[in-house]
Amino acid sequence: MRSSLLVGALVALAATACSTPANEDAGSGGAENGNGGATNGNGGATNGNGGSTTSSGGATNGNGGASNPGNGGSPSGGSTNGGATNGGSTNGGATNGGATNGGSGTGSGGSSSSNGGSTSQGGKSSGGTSAGGASAGGASAGGATGAGGGTATTTKFSFFVTSVAAMKKYSENANGFGGELHLPSSSLRGLAGADEICTVIAEESLPGSGAKGWRAFLSTVAGPVHAIDRIGEGPWYDRLGRIVAANKADLLHDRPTGADPAIINDLPNENGIPNHMDGAAGCTGNACPDNHDTLTGTGTNGQLKSTDMGSTCNDWTSKAASGKPWCGHSWPRQGSGVNWMSSIAEGGCAPGINLVEMGGPKEATVGSGGGYGGIYCFALKP
Repeated sequence: MRSSLLVGALVALAATACSTPANEDAGSGGAENGNGGATNGNGGATNGNGGSTTSSGGATNGNGGASNPGNGGSPSGGSTNGGATNGGSTNGGATNGGATNGGSGTGSGGSSSSNGGSTSQGGKSSGGTSAGGASAGGASAGGATGAGGGTATTTKFSFFVTSVAAMKKYSENANGFGGELHLPSSSLRGLAGADEICTVIAEESLPGSGAKGWRAFLSTVAGPVHAIDRIGEGPWYDRLGRIVAANKADLLHDRPTGADPAIINDLPNENGIPNHMDGAAGCTGNACPDNHDTLTGTGTNGQLKSTDMGSTCNDWTSKAASGKPWCGHSWPRQGSGVNWMSSIAEGGCAPGINLVEMGGPKEATVGSGGGYGGIYCFALKP
């Protein structure tokens, strides 16, 4: 009798060992291919992104492994073990799948479906798109800068004043563009040319951000086109993620209402550097560059200031010495205007850079009163 029982037990044990649990060959979290497994593991021991010992989901639940085979998005393969903790922001996200390996979009936590769980494997929210994917460790967040797998600088960048260095570089002229806004290699001119200038400068500052749809804050007589109508609805942030304005209504003041205190009186360039400090870090008072005049052609209501074509340099297609382009002040200049979009007329539309205190327009250039023909750029997609 004992012999029969022993033989029966051994047979049952052998049958159990040879049976294949559901989805173990290819399931989410299975031993061979399952997102968290030892072989391919998407963050397992082989690639080391998402936990070299716990294999992006850990030994306990294994991303839908032994306890719940094939269940990539449930509690056992989701946010706890396959998500934010081991397959998400800690090991598969900002730390190993973010700036280090996810910065270029190739490592664990890189693209939407890479090594942090695809839509069905590892949980879309915790180990996939949000925590280990595009937002936290992918191409958009942490891509160009590697800023811990994603910061405000990468996801919110949507406003800047074009720097003097960028205007020199892209105009291929030591004196900048003047009132004729178009890239030398492009056929786009006027508003379209100005938008293209904003786009290439944004892309250089943060690769990938050029796709946000950049618009120059400029008005034209033809149409007419009003600057406030072409920049989207907001909110807008600078390169370092600081708020500039939440909506259009906040822009219609001398200085943008609700702007971060660090930039409200000194709007920053594409690198997040306040314009008054651009090229002169640590300066105070008149020792700083006198570079506040910024082309707009716009009144304090965000609309075209004047129907005189000279106020817009022939709708931003002229670099003649004639004309009086209307400007705002990127930082308030007491005595000559404090409004960021509408303060003063420059001396002319010719290219020109003047960063030395002059006390008002002295020559027929866009920079004669203190500037270089810079423009404001806003993204349609924050």
